[in-house]
Amino acid sequence: MIEMLMENATNVRKEWSSVVDSVMHDKPKLIKRTRDRMWLSNLETMKEILDIYIFTAEKYTESDGSVTLSLNEIDLVENAPSEAEARLCMGQAIMEYAMEYYDEYQLYSKAPNRKGHVPYVFKALITDDPKKLGEDIVCQDGKN
Repeated sequence: MIEMLMENATNVRKEWSSVVDSVMHDKPKLIKRTRDRMWLSNLETMKEILDIYIFTAEKYTESDGSVTLSLNEIDLVENAPSEAEARLCMGQAIMEYAMEYYDEYQLYSKAPNRKGHVPYVFKALITDDPKKLGEDIVCQDGKN
């Protein structure tokens, strides 16, 4: 069934400008090149697809009054004097990790302990705003 929707890579290459216009203003494209299959879409479509992926964290208030956030989806931990600062630090850490993951995509996307990070990495890259990432983290109180 999906084969019927696939566009041949040779035709896509020949009509690149009109294909991009169609993707930007109409709908994503499914493209095949021999046995390879790929998806081409605008970032807004990708953002909508990734909306279901939410960053969550355990929040700990330390004995010195500082706040530690431990991200559930990716093994990241940040501590700061306040929750707002910890969220900002975590947003920055998520962005740094996403950039590193993308740079090392061939390695990280194949590693069993990192493979599941793919949607969160692309969510961070598309969001491209550490402050927003930090503000959007859903926190629940952890047990010290």
